[in-house]
Amino acid sequence: MGLYAYSRIAENRYRERFGLDFEDFKVGQKFRHRPGVTLSQQDNVDESLDTVNAAMIHYDAKYAGETAWKRELMVSTVTLQRLIGMSSKTFGRKHVLKGLSEIAMTSPIFGGDTIYAESEIIGVGPGPDHNHGEVTVICRGTKQDGREFARITYKALVWRRGHHPEDRAAGGAGTPAEEPRFLAHRQDADGGLTEQVGLFFEDCHADETFVHWPRRTMLRAEGMEHAWRSLELNPQYHDLEWIREHGGGVFRFTEPWIIGVATAMTTRTFGRVVANLGWTDVEFGAEVAAGDTLESESTILDKRESKSRPNEGILGVETRAYNQKRELVMRYRRRLLVYRRDAQTPYAAAGY
Repeated sequence: MGLYAYSRIAENRYRERFGLDFEDFKVGQKFRHRPGVTLSQQDNVDESLDTVNAAMIHYDAKYAGETAWKRELMVSTVTLQRLIGMSSKTFGRKHVLKGLSEIAMTSPIFGGDTIYAESEIIGVGPGPDHNHGEVTVICRGTKQDGREFARITYKALVWRRGHHPEDRAAGGAGTPAEEPRFLAHRQDADGGLTEQVGLFFEDCHADETFVHWPRRTMLRAEGMEHAWRSLELNPQYHDLEWIREHGGGVFRFTEPWIIGVATAMTTRTFGRVVANLGWTDVEFGAEVAAGDTLESESTILDKRESKSRPNEGILGVETRAYNQKRELVMRYRRRLLVYRRDAQTPYAAAGY
């Protein structure tokens, strides 16, 4: 079965692609979504208080200790959001959820639990128009010990092949890069399909460029938040009155936050990196304004064997970030330590 996570858009130039077309789904398929997420009590508190949830069992430890659970119970809306979101690598081309026939929470979840999502296709059928088909899915949540704790059954409309907005955009989405190194899923012994993200050292070749997806829109509120969390005292990053009086009314993002955003977008192609050995030649171009959308792309410059670490190799990579006007925002070079395919790696033991 060939489901590929990259499209070829030019010679030696690839674009990350997530989500299957409607035609790719078959009754009986079982997808194991990766990565998992470890939840915390802070996640529980934030979700409960942000939604003004009055059920104190989620955030009052003394009260929760008097209940049958003896601990703060994870709010169900965290579970729902995480499981649907965690499955988006496979269902990234869904148009909309039509409805959920069941949201069953079958076992408690607490801060510190690690959760995973698995999806089974139980129905496929025609959609309401020629653009979409309908897929019926059972999404199951499992904990780190393999026990099921949630079951969500829903119907989704999924774009048909060639009808997704990206396929119809100027220049199109390219053609599937049908190479084994680009497979979006690994076929397991039981027939299940486990999502995989990132290229092994052997899969990386000099002069290849990867356009990372999805893009990232820069929001003023998060720019201020990350400035505060960095102990950044310069008012041009978070004092709106100062910005009006002295900054020409132009809000600025800290340069380290721009680097962070640009780098995080690369982690789907470089998901098998063991360590970032450092940045060099960091240059900034067009200023980033609130509301700008950034897109990163990376070119592999060179590769070599590691002399001291037999399980890994070293890549030289240049990454560039552009805004929606295709103006260069920043560029840098990095040295990355990357797992070799047949070396001792953590993937099998961790369920990846």
